[in-house]
Amino acid sequence: MAAHEIDYKIYGDDMQMVEIELDPNESVRAEAGAMMYMGQGIEMDTNLGSSGGGLGKALFGGLKRALMGESFFITNFTHTGSGKGHVAFAAPYPGKIIPLELDQLGGEFICQKDSFLCAAKGIDIDIAFTKKLGAGFFGGEGFILQRLKGDGRAFIHAGGTIIEKQLAPGESLRVDTGCLVGMTPGVDYDIQMLKGFKNALFGGEGLFLAVLRGPGLVYLQSLPFSRLADRMAAATFQNKGESKGVAGLGGAVLGGLLSGDNS
Repeated sequence: MAAHEIDYKIYGDDMQMVEIELDPNESVRAEAGAMMYMGQGIEMDTNLGSSGGGLGKALFGGLKRALMGESFFITNFTHTGSGKGHVAFAAPYPGKIIPLELDQLGGEFICQKDSFLCAAKGIDIDIAFTKKLGAGFFGGEGFILQRLKGDGRAFIHAGGTIIEKQLAPGESLRVDTGCLVGMTPGVDYDIQMLKGFKNALFGGEGLFLAVLRGPGLVYLQSLPFSRLADRMAAATFQNKGESKGVAGLGGAVLGGLLSGDNS
């Protein structure tokens, strides 16, 4: 099935959104909950997301997405009116939206499981099992990666600043496992244990690095959501501790004043 030829415009810098422009009867697909707004004439249809193959294939596709940690459903937004229709999708946390021209990437792109934002109707959204168990268990993205397949436009999201690397045949790159956003299928992906006892325990980079070998295109992110969440959790815990400390001190002072203890 040929993908619909959608147009788009990306707004913002660090908190981006993408507005999709649709001609009559054109559609765009997105994860449930990604939509920001839609104009007149846009109709929503939430389903199991299969682009063909009947109920069995659609149900199996939904189960696989649930296994990835994504929504069981995919929402189609179709322009049923005349003229131009618009629907927008927002990034879930600070970062950048990356437009992918799949027909220029060999018709396929593999990305981390939570990076997909939206795509033209006709793009298959599937799972891609990593070839090696080590990459699956220790790669930071789980055993399952996401595969986008088709000949149209798709959009993925990543945190912080986005770095694009074009690896030559045989060229390798070692990356923090959470910083990998996606890659073309020609890139070999494996996991390497960090060398050195002190590096592993005190280096702050975890025990494993992702090793990427070309040829192919790789996208990296400077701020993985997991790193952002860890920092927020640590700050919240620290603030709670400080708050309790101040409250405890205030209670002790107030108790002393009430009891007449001026020492």
